[in-house]
Amino acid sequence: MTGPAGSSGLAGGDGPHSRVGTEARSVPPGGNPWSRYGWIIQSVWLVFLVFPIVTVVGSGLPAWQVAIGLLAIVAFGAVYSLGVHHLDLLEKARRPMYGAGALWLLAMVALALLTVPLIGYSASSFLPFVVAFAMFGLPIAWGVAITVMAFLVSLVAAIYFEVDEGGWVIAAIVLSIGVMLLGVRIMSDRSARYDELQRELGLVEERERVARDVHDVLGHSLTVVTVKAELAERLVELDPDRARAELADIQALSRQALAEIRETVGGLRAARLTVELSAARMALTGAGIRADVADDVDEVDPRHRTVLAWVLREAVTNVVRHSGATTCRVDLGPNLLRVIDDGRGVDGSRPGNGLRGVRERVESSGGRLSVGPGENGHGTVLEVVL
Repeated sequence: MTGPAGSSGLAGGDGPHSRVGTEARSVPPGGNPWSRYGWIIQSVWLVFLVFPIVTVVGSGLPAWQVAIGLLAIVAFGAVYSLGVHHLDLLEKARRPMYGAGALWLLAMVALALLTVPLIGYSASSFLPFVVAFAMFGLPIAWGVAITVMAFLVSLVAAIYFEVDEGGWVIAAIVLSIGVMLLGVRIMSDRSARYDELQRELGLVEERERVARDVHDVLGHSLTVVTVKAELAERLVELDPDRARAELADIQALSRQALAEIRETVGGLRAARLTVELSAARMALTGAGIRADVADDVDEVDPRHRTVLAWVLREAVTNVVRHSGATTCRVDLGPNLLRVIDDGRGVDGSRPGNGLRGVRERVESSGGRLSVGPGENGHGTVLEVVL
């Protein structure tokens, strides 16, 4: 989200499965301050509401009307700040936000209209905030439409009601903010799409790597085994000792091929767990949660890495979306995954479909998944033992 001259925090798309590769150690203690407190910095632009405040105070209206005007302006600023913060949280949690954005925007417009009978055309001072909020809190087409309407309203006010240059200045500000933020929104959306395509490309490349490895291992080994089996069949009667030697070679080749296939699959599992650990760091820090994530996957039994990768993804998603935590730690062991946060805890809530799915996956692998309160009853601890 932005202020009237700000930059985007909503259109980017950070989340549990977004950009991978940011290390937790690059984030200062307490999480990314821009992620955690950026909405406060963006609200600094509300200082420009001093102009309608001055207009109301100097209007010469009765005291009760001045009080109503001041309350409406203060309420407008509060709705703007709270709306920015709410939409920022929804975006980080990858939850739908346009419906909430429309409601916040309607509240802002209603409060601005409340001041029109009191300060007249000066109420157009609210339009830059409406444009900025709409451009990132609504679909881009709606943001453009509202920007055009806001510019036309400010233009009409400048032509028919303004007696000095203030109205033209506001019209110019509304237009420039709309154009600038439209560019920022387009670049942010393109950047998010680019990141998504990069992740998909990484998955395709990993599948192709595994396909190549399996083809190379099996293609060579099975060809040699087939040739030797045919030779042994012909030698059974003619040279039994030579036939036995060929059969021994076939057994050795089969064992070698099996070991290579296991290494190939093990490499795939290690890569997936590594990717999920990196994604967990990015998701947590992007949500303003301090991340303490283990990075040594070598100590994890290769047989368990795929299951633990799925559990880690779901656990981090739940921490980001529901916990309200400030810190989260991920521990790994040979047959262990533990995710600990200091959030609001489970509070007796029923597990969702995602948690039930990973529980079934863990139990089908012969393991156990438990979810409960942390130390002293605070936070949540999710633990998997395989």
